[in-house]
Amino acid sequence: MTATVLVVDDEAKLRALLRDYLERDGYTVLEASDGRIALDLATASHPDLVVLDLALPGLPGEEVARLLRKDSDVPIVMLTAKASENDRVMGLRLGADDYVVKPFSPRELVARVEAVLRRARGPRTEAAQPASYGAGRLRIDAERREVRTDGQLVELTRTEFELLAALASRPGRAWTRMELVGRLQGHTFEAYERTIDVHVKNLRRKLGDAPPFTVIVTVPGVGYKLGVDRDVHRSA
Repeated sequence: MTATVLVVDDEAKLRALLRDYLERDGYTVLEASDGRIALDLATASHPDLVVLDLALPGLPGEEVARLLRKDSDVPIVMLTAKASENDRVMGLRLGADDYVVKPFSPRELVARVEAVLRRARGPRTEAAQPASYGAGRLRIDAERREVRTDGQLVELTRTEFELLAALASRPGRAWTRMELVGRLQGHTFEAYERTIDVHVKNLRRKLGDAPPFTVIVTVPGVGYKLGVDRDVHRSA
């Protein structure tokens, strides 16, 4: 299935370069030179992924990401010249699925796009029924990509859903941050290890994670594990 990628950057040469590399790999590419055009295109065309530069004229990339996240869970790969951990954390808090620092290899960017889209589409499994945990308080529907706590639908980003699904795949198993990065991105980048903490913090907030219903447990010196047992029977 052909995926459509919206490339948002004010540098025409960079947009043309990314278009060339993405189209070689079979993607349909849309272009926007500023944030307003990007939002209009996203609304009209519903791209499968957005490559978003943060340093945009007029409407900043951060605001574009916020507005996209209000109405859509479209995967976002952010581009920026800022390389500090704080900048990466900020991008993830805005709902980015990945973060690429300029200058970068176009081939690496295409690989990141492929990995994010692979996560967004999710694995195809035969199990159609949602799984429940913690005596039914937490329900994860992999087919519909929905999570509910106490019957209430919880709005998660694609990355947050994949992180929770990874933890839930083996309840009680302690995962290192690097293992979770590998599950989320399909490959590991040491610089991204600490960003797992940001996703966990967001997940805990959205899930209402607090005693006695502790969904995600910190394992000191290791990483995280799911703190609720899987129920014996799947929910109907």
